[in-house]
Amino acid sequence: MATSLLVLIDDIASILDDVSLMSKVAAKKTAGVLGDDLALNAQQVTGVKADRELPVVWAVAKGSFRNKLMLVPAALLISAVAPWLITPILMLGGAFLCYEGAEKLAHRFLHDTKAEHAQTLKNLSDNPKEVVAREKAKISGAIRTDLILSAEIIAITLGTVAEAEFLQQVIVVSGIAILITIGVYGLVAGIVKLDDAGLALTQKSGAAAQKLGAGLLWFAPWLMRTLSVVGTAAMFMVGGGILTHGVGVLHHWIEHSAESAVGLPFIGNVLGGLLPTLLNAGIGVIAGAVILAVITLIGRLRRG
Repeated sequence: MATSLLVLIDDIASILDDVSLMSKVAAKKTAGVLGDDLALNAQQVTGVKADRELPVVWAVAKGSFRNKLMLVPAALLISAVAPWLITPILMLGGAFLCYEGAEKLAHRFLHDTKAEHAQTLKNLSDNPKEVVAREKAKISGAIRTDLILSAEIIAITLGTVAEAEFLQQVIVVSGIAILITIGVYGLVAGIVKLDDAGLALTQKSGAAAQKLGAGLLWFAPWLMRTLSVVGTAAMFMVGGGILTHGVGVLHHWIEHSAESAVGLPFIGNVLGGLLPTLLNAGIGVIAGAVILAVITLIGRLRRG
């Protein structure tokens, strides 16, 4: 019995070691999407009243956990029964991300956003129900976007453990799903409360704390504006990347272009590293614009 127990312990240790190694590989491969996830979710929370920021982040985080509670078993089941379905499903999600990004750009450049913002503020001050409705819309939009990014992260993670035993797949995919949700929304909560931390520091008696607080108050709006731009760009980069990976010809063309760029003097290494991202984003913009145009045309024909 003692020998059997030692063998069991050795097997468990071996499994845990394999799981740890695969988790590290999966975390590295999903790092890019995690950055986009962070930017997009921080962007989604902007414009919420200060005292409602953390409740909104918590509501989105709970929605993200529900997304993963649905996605992880579904991904494992599809991988076991019909692995060919993963790519088409991801491509639909990628197309939706591109469409959302194109819609944001179209709204930004084709509408008077300042006048709309002023009218929104007036509606919010005149009607408390507008505040609730706006908050619910923010939460729904963030959870919807999280669903697609979570699916991409889980698919990447599943790809790294495709050859592993089923139990190891379950542990790695579930572990990554939990850790990224806690990590992303913990960071989002910290980012949206950065200005409050700065204000609290400016009210301290120490000169150093006051200077730090003033610096945070200056930095917070710039960070949120940057995240808003990065979040929109991320929709095209992630969405376009999903689409190009699903179309073999495009994927190989991008790889070949990057390899060719590396051979250029002076800027070859830098351009070779950036080119896949730029091309993915460009294809994402084109795809999003086409989908937006089609949806807009259909909407006008229905109204006509």
